[in-house]
Amino acid sequence: MTTALRESTLQTLGLGNVIEIFRRGQLPVDSGGLVDQVFGNSGNRSAMVISGANGIVGAGKTAQLGSRLQQYDIPIVALDFPAAPDGIGRQYPGLLRAFGPERANKIMGNVIRMHYDGKTLPRELHQLRPSFLLEAIPEILEIKRTHYAVFREAFPSIEIRSVTSGFPRSELGVGIAHPAFPHEINKLWEIVEPEPSAVTQLLWSLGLIPVPVSDNWSFILDVLFCGITLAALRYHHASNMPVWKIDKYVRKLVGPNPLRAHDAIGAAGANFLTWSCLHHLSQRYGDVFEPAAELVRQKDSGQNWYPFNHFRPLVDWRLEPDEMDEFRTWILGPLFHMTSLMLHEKRGHLSHMNAIGELCAQFRRGVIAMARDLGTEEVVKTVTAYHKLHPEAANSSWHPDAYAGMDAPEWQQLYVNAEHDGTVGVITISRESYSSRVDAELNRAIDWLKDEGLDRVIVTGDFHLSTQMIGADTSEFYPALDDVDAGAKVSAEWSRTARRLNDDFRISVGFVNGKRCLGGMLELMMHCHYLVAVEGADLGMPEVSLPVVPGMEGCHWMFRRSRPEHWSKALYLLLSGTAVEAEKTLGWLLDYSGPMGEALQVVWKIASGGDHGLQQRPLAAGALTGVPSEVSGLTAPDGELAADARKAIMDTVQQSCSAALTDALAVQTRHSAEFMISKACRNGQIGAEFQKTMAL
Repeated sequence: MTTALRESTLQTLGLGNVIEIFRRGQLPVDSGGLVDQVFGNSGNRSAMVISGANGIVGAGKTAQLGSRLQQYDIPIVALDFPAAPDGIGRQYPGLLRAFGPERANKIMGNVIRMHYDGKTLPRELHQLRPSFLLEAIPEILEIKRTHYAVFREAFPSIEIRSVTSGFPRSELGVGIAHPAFPHEINKLWEIVEPEPSAVTQLLWSLGLIPVPVSDNWSFILDVLFCGITLAALRYHHASNMPVWKIDKYVRKLVGPNPLRAHDAIGAAGANFLTWSCLHHLSQRYGDVFEPAAELVRQKDSGQNWYPFNHFRPLVDWRLEPDEMDEFRTWILGPLFHMTSLMLHEKRGHLSHMNAIGELCAQFRRGVIAMARDLGTEEVVKTVTAYHKLHPEAANSSWHPDAYAGMDAPEWQQLYVNAEHDGTVGVITISRESYSSRVDAELNRAIDWLKDEGLDRVIVTGDFHLSTQMIGADTSEFYPALDDVDAGAKVSAEWSRTARRLNDDFRISVGFVNGKRCLGGMLELMMHCHYLVAVEGADLGMPEVSLPVVPGMEGCHWMFRRSRPEHWSKALYLLLSGTAVEAEKTLGWLLDYSGPMGEALQVVWKIASGGDHGLQQRPLAAGALTGVPSEVSGLTAPDGELAADARKAIMDTVQQSCSAALTDALAVQTRHSAEFMISKACRNGQIGAEFQKTMAL
């Protein structure tokens, strides 16, 4: 029997708990079997049709799905009007960069372009026997319904999914697969269907991120993104502040540039979609969603929010503290109000709702995490203050009770979950970048497993929301750029958490199940007694390129867990910033690398006490001698910043390795914190991001 801290998001896809994946030694479903189920057996495949294929969404999904389905010989039919601009052709350079000319040409060669008049399907389509239609035509309900009727008449058993931004399944009469922007890159799809289907599980098996949501008007991403856009425009109306400056402050407060994003997407289409979403929401839920007059005007004109080659004043001004408080109320108030409606309607798993804000709407913290951090009282206070500024919204679908119960695991464990079967525990991390909130949740998950009596643990990604582990959330370092104590606090606290994986369990196994594990995430995972990765995963320490000094003991832990003949490899990893394939790090970073199924089986044998045949690498607790002070094969540093970073990392390696393990954490913490306040760090990528985002 499996006991879980909270429901696994995999369960919402009908794929069970994560611990079952390790126990079985295989993933719950495989792409080949699902392809057969949806498109027929090899040699007799039916086609997939994407209608509206030359539009932004249709063309992006043609490239994304086409690149994944080409190997299975599934024809991709791109259907659109004859006069539609060539959106598919514009996808080719991206495919070329990602896959090279040979593979890009195969992907494009598998796309069959067809034209129609909107009423009659091409005769040639019948020969391809399509079994799946992804509809991406304009957001006009009757046109969509007619479109489905045409397809169902010709192909009665065809599966249909709409990419609609606003209409619910109950209105459309078909399932929904609503993809996030940018459509060629973002992997997340909001899914509306009665039960998890083979189509949805196929998306998951192909490396995409399907997220089940409830059948309500508009979807979580659109409520969040259209909502933040509307909030910005209401402040613009109230203050007459120019939109470029509002975008700057929204970015500082929350993360995205909503108005600039509309221009980047294509103002004419994006303005209409935002207006349409808010218009329908306001009809159902009230004035909190009522489109601002400025949005109606831009929707009708199709104009950009930022004039072309617009001039931003050289003389800028800052908001005073009381003005900033009012701005915060104008932005967060409606955001929390709208989110209360989604919580009240139970639109999705809280981790899903939070992840959609981060992965899709570009929030630095998801709205659920923001609300949790403030607490119920402060959230209600913020919305109440907003209602004084916008009284029409006060009685409009506001559900303060939805923010009750924040002490529950569903609220407290948004990023980290834990499961166990009474013998082995599994900790899953669903965020791609490590942050203080992930750190706090990881500690709670460890505490829970310890309280449950577990002394064996597997640490891994969640096999769902996190398809990779890219390192530390660099926005966490902003306070450390001018406060050495802030940098020391982050480095010391995160390192102490990582050490718990070594100290608090009899056996701990880290498993890299995604395509890469970098930086702080790799430092975390290397604290496990054993480290296993799926073959082909990239492992690296890119801190030198930011530049920062690794702060979670990466400058000495690798050396303490490996033999002297491997130390030059560890040093190269740190000083080059270049990722290496997992299988090339065996013996000094990894203990095993192999195909997914074999790797899962090895992890379970180690964790459960089976016969795995691996020898645990010891951790040297004393001072190390003979650590190289130089490494061959490095290219010359690319400028002064890189040179300073290499020197700082080398100094940290030498001093932390020459200290005993009990003292090394303090040594590395000091070096990491002191480098963050240096000119090199402040003038690097993190300093530039801080200036762009926070220094207003």
